[in-house]
Order: sequence, then C-alpha cells, then structure tokens
Amino acid sequence: MLQQRFQVSTFLFLALLIFNFSCASKKKVVNEPFNQVIATAKSYTGTPYKYGGTTRSGIDCSALVYHSFYSVGINMPRTSASQSEQGKSIKKNEIKPGDLLFFATGRRRKQVTHSGIVTEASKSDIRFIHSSTSLGVSEDYLSNVYWAKAFLFARRVLD
Repeated sequence: MLQQRFQVSTFLFLALLIFNFSCASKKKVVNEPFNQVIATAKSYTGTPYKYGGTTRSGIDCSALVYHSFYSVGINMPRTSASQSEQGKSIKKNEIKPGDLLFFATGRRRKQVTHSGIVTEASKSDIRFIHSSTSLGVSEDYLSNVYWAKAFLFARRVLD
C-alpha cells in the first residue's frame, strides 16, 4: 500500500513538473514579438480588402501591418511607402518571420504600393500574409509568379 502511494505521488510530481516546463516554454514562444505580430495579422485572415480600410470589416495591406506591429507597441506609418522606410534593409536570403516585404503592384516598377508580413521562411520559399484586393487577408508565397515579379525588397523592424 505504501509503495503504491509512493508511485502515485511520484507520478503526480513528474506530471506537474512536465506540465510546468511545457507551459513555461509555450509562454516564452508566444511572448516573442515577431510571433505576436504574426498572430495578430493571422487573426485578420478572411477580412475583406478595402482601400483605406482599417477595421475587421475591411482592411488594406498597410493597415494590416500597422495593427500587427501596434500589438507589440511599435507605431508604424499608415502607408506602405512610408512603412518601407522603417527598420533596416535586409537581403532576400536573410528574411525571417516578422520581416516586412514590399512590392510594386502598380504601373511604376520601383514604387512601393503593397506590403506583407513574413510568416514562414525557408531556403526554398517565403510565406507572407497581406491584404490583397482579390482575396482580402490571406497568405501567399513569394515564389508565386505575380509576387516574385512585383517584389522590391525586405526590411526588418523587429530585432
């Protein structure tokens, strides 16, 4: 009987220990600023595109960036062109989650007109979230022919 109680007590202690360590590590990951930025952006998934829109009933790409970075206390400018001047320039092979991508989707090939937030980055491709006129807030890949052609540069606001 005493041995059985010891085994149950030991099991409960180990279970509690494992639970505490697993919760602590999850909190640490969630508290990383880039994860909060991405989580905020993803919370807008499915929101329709609206030029100049800043709410969940309709939002444009720069407002998505604005709200996502505001969630970690960073005040970004309200337009993609102004946002493209924030942070530091990074090379394409240095891109990581939380970085910003900028595109020229208009007639002028070098003028920033669109922005997105990197959600995943690997050697083979880069996934980003943005608000597009056709799909609203959704994720896409930089390897997509349209986005690859429109891509201008990347910048890092979070270090």
